[in-house]
Amino acid sequence: MSAMKRSSASDARRASVDDSSLLERLGYVQELSRTLNAFSNFAISLSIICILAGGITSFHIGYCSVGGAAIGLGWPLVCLFSLAVALSMAQIASAFPTAGGLYHWGAILGGRGCGWATAWFNLAGLVTVLSAINVGTFRFLVAIWRPEWLDNQAIELLAVLCITASQAAINHLGIRLTSRLTDCSGFLILGVAVALPVALAVYSGPWQWERLVTFTNHSGLPIEGPVWPVGASLPILFLLGLLLPAYTITGFDASAHVAEETLSAAHNVPRGIINSVLVSGVMGWLLLCVLVLAMPDPAEGARQGPLVVPWIMNSVLPVWLADLMFAGILATQYLCGLATVTSASRMTYAFARDGGLPCSHLLRKVSMRWRTPVAAIWTVAVGAVLFTLNTPVYSTITVVCTTFLYISYVLPIAAGLWAYGRSWRSFGPWQMGGWFRPLAVVSLLGCVTLILVGMQPPNEASLPVVAGMGLLLTVAWFAGVRTRFPGPPVAGLAEGIES
Repeated sequence: MSAMKRSSASDARRASVDDSSLLERLGYVQELSRTLNAFSNFAISLSIICILAGGITSFHIGYCSVGGAAIGLGWPLVCLFSLAVALSMAQIASAFPTAGGLYHWGAILGGRGCGWATAWFNLAGLVTVLSAINVGTFRFLVAIWRPEWLDNQAIELLAVLCITASQAAINHLGIRLTSRLTDCSGFLILGVAVALPVALAVYSGPWQWERLVTFTNHSGLPIEGPVWPVGASLPILFLLGLLLPAYTITGFDASAHVAEETLSAAHNVPRGIINSVLVSGVMGWLLLCVLVLAMPDPAEGARQGPLVVPWIMNSVLPVWLADLMFAGILATQYLCGLATVTSASRMTYAFARDGGLPCSHLLRKVSMRWRTPVAAIWTVAVGAVLFTLNTPVYSTITVVCTTFLYISYVLPIAAGLWAYGRSWRSFGPWQMGGWFRPLAVVSLLGCVTLILVGMQPPNEASLPVVAGMGLLLTVAWFAGVRTRFPGPPVAGLAEGIES
């Protein structure tokens, strides 16, 4: 046994040395603690996607559009799009495994301007998704025990502040503690995602399978606060319902953001990206389908709005079992936010390392004691709380963060599509060969569709936010950033990794 442990430790040290050498070839020195194995890398993306966070807290966004068909048909449709994005990202991640992830990929494949825009959209997406996760966690908590607090913005802001601060504090204390918690989160997500459907199947009545393909116009429900406007047509509602899986299956770029803390990153990062999307897509679909099938009354479910999932569980399960499941769901939602702070802070650190942010000299600093980017961690936390304060409508928060993230996903993919076979001819050990180009095209078309859908009423407030972001970045770039921003060490990145 001791010989096996020595061999494992030796392999880990050798992998760490190889990774550090590769990082030097890409233009950087090893500053962060490289301790994450393949499962830990996968678990951090799985924790951020967290079907028990987005899938549960945003269930009404899908169901209150066209009913069960939004889950039975809409969920797998969007998950296929997300998988195309993940596969495209994975090939690029294998070639350039750095903490900057998307930002570095955009810079080497599309130029400094592409990298700079990608960084800002990705950073904005991660900060806003952290806000959405923690708002969703609070609302799910009060929906269970204090539904009268749902419209109390002061209590919500205070709760989000406390939740976010605690997540930042844990991240401050080192990647080892964070990785242990996100590893536990991975197991907990898988456990609850299996246990909850089984429990609902045992305690619910006979299932009506046709619910999963039945289109019902639930516009204008619930009456006191409609999820979608009254009188919307079924095709429009179906498209709006796609925002549920689109919002849930995000954050898988986290595997790339912890690349400099992952052993054998060129192999394990792309696997983490793809496996997290595959597992979340399949298990999320099964879980949400069971919620639809176990629902005592489909029409009453739509009238419940944001309270629909607690209503289903309380209606079907014994009190003790429902409370146990609630506790497991809330724990995974909290750890989802924890992992998002990790991902967003590494993106902030990497961007600041190349001089892309105001006060970069402070944001790039790594704690000598904890080996974490402390200033970046707390800056991300403050940004998420401030966004919560300025955008009180939950569905608008989810649309904005989803749009920002998918724009940041497809910018480097579009650059890769253009550079593939031209300036980008040296790839990493994980690649798709001829499949990269068609999957990249699917990713681009899907992102454009998602942006157009996300800006429909009642989320039209997202249009000025996203358009304003794009306009601001354009003006800033041509007003002087392009002459001051050096970008990543492109010469080193251009070498890529030999297969």
